[in-house]
Amino acid sequence: MAEIEIVLVEPLYEGNIGFAARVMKNFGFTRLTMINPPAWGVEATARASHARDVLEGARVVSSLDEVIAESNLLVATTGELSKTVSHAMRMPYYTPGELREMLVPVEGRVSILFGRENWGLGNDEVSRCDVICTIPTSAEYPILNISHAVGVVCYELAHLPRGEYPLASRQEMDAFYDHIDRFLDQMDHFEYKRANTMTMMRRIFGRTMLTRREVTTMHGLLRRAEWMIEPWKHGEYEGREADDQTLPFDTESS
Repeated sequence: MAEIEIVLVEPLYEGNIGFAARVMKNFGFTRLTMINPPAWGVEATARASHARDVLEGARVVSSLDEVIAESNLLVATTGELSKTVSHAMRMPYYTPGELREMLVPVEGRVSILFGRENWGLGNDEVSRCDVICTIPTSAEYPILNISHAVGVVCYELAHLPRGEYPLASRQEMDAFYDHIDRFLDQMDHFEYKRANTMTMMRRIFGRTMLTRREVTTMHGLLRRAEWMIEPWKHGEYEGREADDQTLPFDTESS
């Protein structure tokens, strides 16, 4: 099954930390990570109640990089969404219930990020995530307390069944995104479109949840395309044989 990690990104109040730990344990989750949290003590412990073990076992890190390094899939929770599909930063988005359906068949660590109480997650943090999750709320008062948001997501994800296949690792996915970025160079992709295009690539491949085998095949397809593009760019294509004997990478045997 998916290994759910709740990540509080620079939480401001120790009471919310305690409440988040409590609601996590209510639904069977114990893996809590905090990025640059405030000092906590009696208030957080009191709010955690019988979930003191979750609070005391929490991992504290100094940057999102440390979370990313050990995660297979990164989910950004946000109440602020993109207005159109042309703006990929916070689009497409899924409800916690839809996220559950996406996670049912997979194995691997899924890190779900909850932002600061005052302004949530920044675009730089959202851009590094694979999937966007939002909780449908009333338009009159859409802002949830962070511990309440954790509770809604944990409720929806409780008792996930055992997964059928493991996800590609974060290192494998990052290498794949780097390859796409280099491929865009070969295509002479417009630089002003680069950031939005790469965000779209993360959204597309994030929600498809690739396996290691699929990532390897995608590398192979990119290398085949690169092999075909290069002579065209230099006017050297005439006479070049394009068969499996001469191509430098075989997607089916990798």
